[in-house]
Amino acid sequence: MRSKFRSVSILFVTAFLFSAGCNVPTSEKNREEQHKGAAKSIGIVISNLGMTFPAGMDENDNRYLSYIEAQTGLDIKITTPPTEVYDEKLDVIMSSGNLPDMLHVYKAVWFGNYAKQGAFQPLDDLIDQYGPHLKEKIPAEAWDRVRYGGKIYAIPSLNEVSGVELMYGRKDWLDRLGLHPPETLEEYHEVIRAFTQDDPDGNGIDDTIGLALMIDLGRSSPFFGAFGTQLDTWVERNGKLVNGSILPETRQALAYLSGLYEEGLLDREFPLNLQNNLFEKIQDGKVGLFSATWYDTRGPIAANKQKDPKAEWIALPYPTGPDGQKGVYETDMIRGYNVIPASSLSAKEVIQFLDFIASDYKNLKLGFENEIWKWENGRMVTDFQKHDEQLYRGIYQSLVDVPDPVLSKERLDSLGDFHLYDNLEMIRQNVIHNEFYGIPTWAMSKYDKKLSELQGIFTNIILGIEPIESFDRYVEQWKREGGDEMTREVNRWFERSGRQMVRGG
Repeated sequence: MRSKFRSVSILFVTAFLFSAGCNVPTSEKNREEQHKGAAKSIGIVISNLGMTFPAGMDENDNRYLSYIEAQTGLDIKITTPPTEVYDEKLDVIMSSGNLPDMLHVYKAVWFGNYAKQGAFQPLDDLIDQYGPHLKEKIPAEAWDRVRYGGKIYAIPSLNEVSGVELMYGRKDWLDRLGLHPPETLEEYHEVIRAFTQDDPDGNGIDDTIGLALMIDLGRSSPFFGAFGTQLDTWVERNGKLVNGSILPETRQALAYLSGLYEEGLLDREFPLNLQNNLFEKIQDGKVGLFSATWYDTRGPIAANKQKDPKAEWIALPYPTGPDGQKGVYETDMIRGYNVIPASSLSAKEVIQFLDFIASDYKNLKLGFENEIWKWENGRMVTDFQKHDEQLYRGIYQSLVDVPDPVLSKERLDSLGDFHLYDNLEMIRQNVIHNEFYGIPTWAMSKYDKKLSELQGIFTNIILGIEPIESFDRYVEQWKREGGDEMTREVNRWFERSGRQMVRGG
């Protein structure tokens, strides 16, 4: 389940024409003259993150790539496979025999599988010689997660957030119905029922949705957290690591959601809801409560408030279960891996390119100073229009994201009154930690896809197509078809890591 939500966060942008030569920093122009005619070419495969470009620009022709090339003296040729089939295209590229100098990948299992096959170059010496900013800004724990056989096989890009989801609800609906923000699962049940059945928008029509989820149980994390579990997260039980997907607590969470659906309180279309469908329902004022991402206040929630100025949304306490538990899944420290195929003759230049990305947080993460943002009276002020027009810069910057907590807060606050930093803090205080963070095991590489597909039964249980007892058969099948082997490998890692002693297990 969690593997389906690891993709990089995307905000929608409005296309606008920028001249490739306008407002280019002086140092860039100097470097450009210095390196003219001497640039070495490297080919890289990266995701376009679903971004759009100003008219006349693309991933190989825009101001930020020109800036990077001018600063590094490199000629960078970029290939961006379609986001919908990105992982499949990477497999095709790896088997083609015509490999680029670098690929950016998102799945830890994919990285681990090819690293074990010797498909990538070890990078330790190259990092020591050409990656001073990489060494400085990427912590030891992250490097440990990209080692195999004692060697580093990837430059990691780090997550700047510890988690993604938190509950948001319509305060104006709560006030109209005389309800308080819910805290316990029982209180959530009552609010969801009232938002569904008691005409919270006052239009006299039965057209509201109490709780909205997404396809493959997207946006359901807080309800599993209320039972102390998360799907596809390794948690400690009696000194051993167990996969959260097979815990009895997961059965309880499914039973709770199944009860909501049976009562008609859960969006009937949730198995078909893609992100666009969910956003449209929120924007149109049909949804009263959902598990939002930390940035949805700047997306569908803001769109709903623009459409209906009387709409008022607030962050809600996480639902608390019968044993006082609550929380959401934790994002992995690493959100992407930059790997260099063993056949590349330009590994040095790739490391120099990535080192520059890590070094230039302000221009690539924030955008060009005094154009997108500036300091006024000691605080950062952002030009929202230009910020959104140039979001495509994230295609390059996200290759080596090395969070800066101070600048991150300044940046988030500068984007407006969307509670972005407060949302992240609330999530940080309520994540349920994933206790396994080693390089994917052999069994994970072998069985990950099959075991993930088995979870399709969870949706059927909620819909009432399958009885809750089907969960027990799922657990038996999960164990039999590779889960037990994976669990043994994870616990061998757990024993070697010494985490048991640290936690007193």
